[in-house]
Amino acid sequence: MIPRIDAAALLDPTHERHEEMRARVADAATSIGFMTVHNTPISEEWVRDLIERYRAFFHLPAAEKAQYDMAKTGSNRGWGAPGSEQVDPNANPDYKQVFDIGSILPDATPEGTKGLLCYAPNIWPDAPEGFADALRNYYYASTGFALGLLCGIADAIGSDADYFRTQFSYPMSLLRGNFYPERPAWAGEKDFGIATHTDYGCLILLATDGSPGLEVRKRGGGWIPVSASPGEFVINFGEMLEFWTGGKVKATPHRVVGTNAERISIPLFFNPNYDANVAPEGKEPISAGDHLEQRYKETYVHLQKAS
Repeated sequence: MIPRIDAAALLDPTHERHEEMRARVADAATSIGFMTVHNTPISEEWVRDLIERYRAFFHLPAAEKAQYDMAKTGSNRGWGAPGSEQVDPNANPDYKQVFDIGSILPDATPEGTKGLLCYAPNIWPDAPEGFADALRNYYYASTGFALGLLCGIADAIGSDADYFRTQFSYPMSLLRGNFYPERPAWAGEKDFGIATHTDYGCLILLATDGSPGLEVRKRGGGWIPVSASPGEFVINFGEMLEFWTGGKVKATPHRVVGTNAERISIPLFFNPNYDANVAPEGKEPISAGDHLEQRYKETYVHLQKAS
């Protein structure tokens, strides 16, 4: 069973259910590695509006979307066509489409970020109307909420929440729209909307349209379906946070096989500053940015070729 968390109660130490939520979060983070959260600062109406804006973009003609094709940019910004990502080397490239934007840095760009893949310039489509502004606004809101949530989770598992807060002043966050079309008639056993994988970074804040499709692998084998209606979020954790916490937090494999209906999800991959040391205490320092850039090069098909 995937734990369900009241975010407002978790983040308010005076709330009557605060300790209950802390215990539930600690169990979710250290066992199944997934949970859902509700009662957040991001409303159902906001999420539904954003989903429809992504839908309008993905339904544009392929020739129009190709203007923003990330395969031409040398980074992971813009539109990713079907087959542009391969998360499992033993499966075929995923048949989903994506649209990625990355960190929106402050005007005073931190020294040393120029030219880094994880801080590449964003690509802002002209259509559909209002699409770029909607993505920017959601990026700011979701990263703000994700930081508070991550610190609440760190506190619940006995880690130093204040330390974590200092490592996200210019985060390497990636906001993505996933478009899973109806599962193609030609799809075989090695074809997925997204194949089995664990995420690379820290915390993933996933909004969905409520459609089924996401499956989480159980520790003893088999799969658990997970869904959340707009306004609730699925939370999971990446390899970086598992390593950073010395294995306390679990990064759990998951997948989307696909169904006979299209599905849209909006993950925010919330990651720390490039130069954050994500090694557990007592281990050789490891840069968060080095970890992420290597994993991107292993996953995006056009970056695999460039490497």
